[in-house]
Amino acid sequence: MGYRVVVAGATGNVGREMLNILAEREFPIDEIAVVASSRSTGDEIEYGETGRMLKVKNIEHFDPAGWDMALFAIGSEATKIHAPRFAAAGCTVIDNSSLYRMDPDVPLIVPEVNADAIDGFRAKNIIANPNCSTAQMVVALKPLHDRARIKRVVVSTYQSVSGAGKAGMDELFEQSRNIFVGDPAEPSKFTKQIAFNVIPHIDTFLDDGFTKEEWKMVVETKKILDPKVKVVATCVRVPVFVGHSEAINIEFEEELSAEEAQSILREAPGIMLVDKREDGGYVTPVECVGEFATYVSRVRDDPTVDNGLVLWCVSDNLRKGAALNAVQIAELLGRRHLKKAA
Repeated sequence: MGYRVVVAGATGNVGREMLNILAEREFPIDEIAVVASSRSTGDEIEYGETGRMLKVKNIEHFDPAGWDMALFAIGSEATKIHAPRFAAAGCTVIDNSSLYRMDPDVPLIVPEVNADAIDGFRAKNIIANPNCSTAQMVVALKPLHDRARIKRVVVSTYQSVSGAGKAGMDELFEQSRNIFVGDPAEPSKFTKQIAFNVIPHIDTFLDDGFTKEEWKMVVETKKILDPKVKVVATCVRVPVFVGHSEAINIEFEEELSAEEAQSILREAPGIMLVDKREDGGYVTPVECVGEFATYVSRVRDDPTVDNGLVLWCVSDNLRKGAALNAVQIAELLGRRHLKKAA
């Protein structure tokens, strides 16, 4: 016996990826509904690559009563309206927006890292999905933290334009084309030209000079992994369509060699270690697109601090950073609490 599942925001990048992953992982579904704003009402969208077409319904008029869970990818403003409505009707919301991530009554879950925290979901009947850059990082940090206790993390991100949605992908494509033919490449979605450039600015600036994206990485890592871990981040947008990369410097309380860290990561859930210290012996964003794993490469000792390591981490941000993690939360919710599937 399966579940009755709603995908909200099914016409966007993340919503479509949620449908793909639900199909790929053969999530036990008895009935599925796709909902979005009135602009998309009546459109048809394929359920994964099954050939089955689903008609998009207007979320404003959708009755969530009797549905088991809803995977939300509709942004904070719409979530503020609809998540409490779905949750009150008994439909557990798994939300991809930032709205509820720091709510103390809402668990913020990465299943490989803090699965037990999901037990608190009944307080609001809402579960939060973390920021894309946080999700992949904590998957890589967790097994190392368990072994040697992390004191401090310094991370620089190289985040793809898909993190800014379809508009970000379109802008990179159009600017690249315009530059090749000699036309202007004026920014619209981003603050500066993104084609053949990098922009050290994601989300809004805060009073202390950090951006909100950088703040998210700090506070979310503390909530998911350990509140004692110190984190500082610099988040950069790069001209890559899909796939976030991170250079992570880690300082531990205990000694941990690069070789032992490699052995730990090789066996850790959700991680694929590709670390051959030779030309091409590492993973780049292009190679991780469409994959479930968080890839780790270039693990090495940091000689500038006691008990320090440096590593490179790459993941498909539309998958582990968003849609895959949401589906994994749904699987975890089913196993631990709903238990309807055979």
